[in-house]
Amino acid sequence: MSSAGEGLSRPLPEQVRLHVVEVAAQVLGSMAAAAVPPPLRGIAKFDPRKRARLGGTPIAAQLETDKKFRELVAESLETAWPELVASLAEGTVPPAADPVLVAAAAYLTRPPGWPDLVEQARADLERSASVDTQREQAESRLREQLAAQRASAKEEVDRVREQLRAARAENADLRRKLHDVRERVKAAEERAAALETETAEARSRAASANGAAETELRRLKERLADAERQLEASRRAAREGRSVEDARIRVLMDALQDAAAGLRKELALPTTISRPADYVTAVAPGEPSVSAVPARALANDDPQLLDQLLAIPNLHLIIDGYNVTKTGYPTLTLADQRARLLTGLGGLAVQARVEVTCVFDGAELNGPVQASAPRGVRVMFSAPGEIADDLIRTLVRAEPTGRAIAVVSSDREVADSVRRMGARPVPSLLLLRRLGRG
Repeated sequence: MSSAGEGLSRPLPEQVRLHVVEVAAQVLGSMAAAAVPPPLRGIAKFDPRKRARLGGTPIAAQLETDKKFRELVAESLETAWPELVASLAEGTVPPAADPVLVAAAAYLTRPPGWPDLVEQARADLERSASVDTQREQAESRLREQLAAQRASAKEEVDRVREQLRAARAENADLRRKLHDVRERVKAAEERAAALETETAEARSRAASANGAAETELRRLKERLADAERQLEASRRAAREGRSVEDARIRVLMDALQDAAAGLRKELALPTTISRPADYVTAVAPGEPSVSAVPARALANDDPQLLDQLLAIPNLHLIIDGYNVTKTGYPTLTLADQRARLLTGLGGLAVQARVEVTCVFDGAELNGPVQASAPRGVRVMFSAPGEIADDLIRTLVRAEPTGRAIAVVSSDREVADSVRRMGARPVPSLLLLRRLGRG
């Protein structure tokens, strides 16, 4: 215990005083009523939770003045903290001990130098308080900084949110505009497709109309050319003192006369005009014609088919010249082709005694072509702007109805057209084989 002269120059630190009063209040509640100091008997009756709070000042004064009461409280502290009390009695302070507990124990137990222990605890508490104050100030500054940062962050978040709302609104507007643009593009593409379809249909109609117009124009040109040729033939016949019809009638009469003479010769009929049997009604045999040939089954490339045609009286044999030569000897020049064909036709005309006309295409020629026509063979070139096929059709149309006409050509279009006009088409290969046979 301490000496009597020792004491504190200053009151106990508030934290130490509160702790000492708390310990004394607990001891006060456990004391017998007779042992309780008279000033504290009323306080001892308080509720334990209110005793230290309401009777703190009397309890502290009693501890300061009543040694016996203080020692009784010190014994309670020694029971609770024996090691701490023992260390203080030896003049040492346990490391890491609570300054408040050290000061309270030193004040109650009064070991040697206890005022220094209390002052040391006071200094520790002040330092701790200073540190706490600094920490609180630092925490306050940190809280202020944190609040400022939070406010700044909130402002930034609000600004970003506002920008995000603006961006979303702009994005929605752009999407709407993009949708409108896509709809307009789609509509434009549909209109373009419709216009393209209409254009294609219009082009098709125009092409059809153009083709029809060209066909009609070509037909009109052919009719005009025929009319011009007929007019020229009429003029030529008029100049010669006869008309085209007269020429046709004359040719037809010659054909009938030759046919009658041939028939009379073949049947060995007398030259009398008529006999009683001539007046008997019966079916007479038909006259020889190109439509009745062949009389027996012959192939289209059999030379005998041409022989039967050549045997028809007053036959007009029309040859598509270049169609025959390009079928038989296409490697020769055109001049050599013409010369070779005309040489063969000259011999055929002498043998068969028929009218022979050879037609060559002169549409691409720059001027008249020198060609030596053999006796009995008529050589003709189509006029500029006219093809040999048209000239052949003109020759067939110029003949009177009923005359035997054979057209030598492998051109299907020419063959079909002359067949419709009453002539007999003959393949070019047939004439080539007939000429080769000699």
